[in-house]
Amino acid sequence: MEEIIQVDNLTKVFNKSLTAVDHVSFSVKEGEIFGFLGPNGAGKTTTINMLITVLKPTSGTATVCGHSIQKDANGVRNSIGVVPQEYTADEDLTGMENILLCADLYGIPRSESKKRAQELLELVELTKFADKRVQTYSGGMRRRLELACGLINRPRVLFLDEPTLGLDVQTRAATWSYIKRLKEQYNMTIFMTTHYLEEADNLCDRIAIIDHGKIIKLDSPDALKESIDGDILTVTTKEDDNDVSGLISKVPKVKEVKKQNSTYRVKVEKGEETAPLILNALMKNGVTITKLSLSKPTLDEVYLEYTGKTIREEEGTDMFRQRITLRRARH
Repeated sequence: MEEIIQVDNLTKVFNKSLTAVDHVSFSVKEGEIFGFLGPNGAGKTTTINMLITVLKPTSGTATVCGHSIQKDANGVRNSIGVVPQEYTADEDLTGMENILLCADLYGIPRSESKKRAQELLELVELTKFADKRVQTYSGGMRRRLELACGLINRPRVLFLDEPTLGLDVQTRAATWSYIKRLKEQYNMTIFMTTHYLEEADNLCDRIAIIDHGKIIKLDSPDALKESIDGDILTVTTKEDDNDVSGLISKVPKVKEVKKQNSTYRVKVEKGEETAPLILNALMKNGVTITKLSLSKPTLDEVYLEYTGKTIREEEGTDMFRQRITLRRARH
């Protein structure tokens, strides 16, 4: 597949001191769903804002659909659609009026934009609500309208920034189906950011794990999980027990032991066979086990492996913006 986005050492420094994006390089293939996975504050939105020409890079280069983000911003903007994290539709206008307004901003003639708007409302299943004011829409309906607005110029690349932030589980799953439909029906390239592990696993052809402005690892979801190279055994002992990392490490087929407080994360081969051996070794040495669980590699484990922390530990950053989105989604 042809590369439709190419990024080379893209960097953004704010106030000459805060490095939000730190020399990231990657490419996106035409027709794929490409995901940036990381917590709030990792640099996901800043990267998107540079690629859609809202922010100027401090250094580095990038092309989108063959257009340089520095030298041909208009070419980039005419080739892309954007669905930002915040809801942007005018609540006093109807769904149809919002889509037509977006079409006007692109200079699309009304004779054409009305046809496209009707097609898009049908695509996102909002035809019955086309003439209703957006203030009457639910959070899921608003997100679907934002999708329609982002597609009015028939973009080659659609940027989705946290597309399901603030939505309930059922509405999130419905939004996933619309995103998949865009890829299948239109062979559209989609660049999305998310901090939802399940969302990245479910939707993305390839995922770039980003942390503190750097890309830590990039591959398909399956390849990322296979890179863990083993099952994960989590063992929790009594808090006053001594460090038993060395004891666990001596058990056959144990590849790695990481301790955090009284919990041990143990990477093992053939977890079903190795877990009883670890359990037996600890009990023989008088260690009290309060919890034991075995899991196959997941994206959560991948994130922990490459960043040293779970994505949930980082989600406290930038909560103010998330609260605004959640509040509006509940209307």
